[in-house]
Amino acid sequence: MTVEHRILEAGAGRVHLAEQGSGPLVLLVHGFPESWYSWRRQMPALAQAGYRAVALDVRGYGRSSKPRDPAAYRMLDLVADNVAVVRALGESSAVIIGHDWGATIAAHSALLAPETFRAVGILSVPYVPPGGPRPSEAFARMGGEEEFYVSYFQKPGRAESEIEPDVRGWLTGFYRALSGDTMAGPDAPDPHFATREGGTLRERFPTGALPSWLTEEDLDFYAAEFERTGLTGALNRYRNMDRDWEDLAPYAGAPIKQPSLFVGGKRDASTMWLSDAIDAYPHTLPNLTGSHLLDCGHWIQQERPDDVNRLLQEFLDNL
Repeated sequence: MTVEHRILEAGAGRVHLAEQGSGPLVLLVHGFPESWYSWRRQMPALAQAGYRAVALDVRGYGRSSKPRDPAAYRMLDLVADNVAVVRALGESSAVIIGHDWGATIAAHSALLAPETFRAVGILSVPYVPPGGPRPSEAFARMGGEEEFYVSYFQKPGRAESEIEPDVRGWLTGFYRALSGDTMAGPDAPDPHFATREGGTLRERFPTGALPSWLTEEDLDFYAAEFERTGLTGALNRYRNMDRDWEDLAPYAGAPIKQPSLFVGGKRDASTMWLSDAIDAYPHTLPNLTGSHLLDCGHWIQQERPDDVNRLLQEFLDNL
């Protein structure tokens, strides 16, 4: 089965998606800094298993629309995009699966639109209900005497000026830094997710061979996407976290009640930082069907595709 590409009018603009297979709809949502292509190893497996696998380019990425207004990347808009995609595909409901930022988008899609998303799979970044401290303040504390990467991404143009002169080189370092077989690790003297005053993220990336999951051809694809689009659309997701905190205040502490699945990496900083969120799953994901930690880093569906495919298929088959 070949991958078919299309552009849909959905939400406030266009959404590009790649589709493979037929059957119950499974919507796949990527994270930062990636694209629909991050699901290239899941789509054929899901299609073979009897599902309609649809991987989209999130707003701001690839061939999807890239609004100029940074506020157009708030969570409410991204959820609306996902609902509109399901409707535009002629379906009334779907299972939504997300990785990294896509995991957070998928979780909030299930929370805000339970009539559309009947189940949710969460990869790498655990579900944290809305509420708690203001994100900008919390991330500022995480940096300690230095600047945490989320804070570093806040000022428009700042991260872009580091990344865009050499997109391919920066992506190589970022992917390497969070891969299980090449990562610097959270206990390294110069972890990649914090910067010195006046410094850059890139100066702390580990060097050496590409991660085992990433080929030169894969890297060429990712680099070409961002060389064409720039990084502003992708980075604008980070620039809406306080807006999301305000928008989602009515849902503070809310659980996701649909069937859910979590798969994380044992060597992923996300699962280490948010271990309390995983511990809270009996309350925040009361219909969790499985919580799994694989021996890998952050790019879980690319680092461990066979294991992830098996877990996704088991989850879907048992719905």
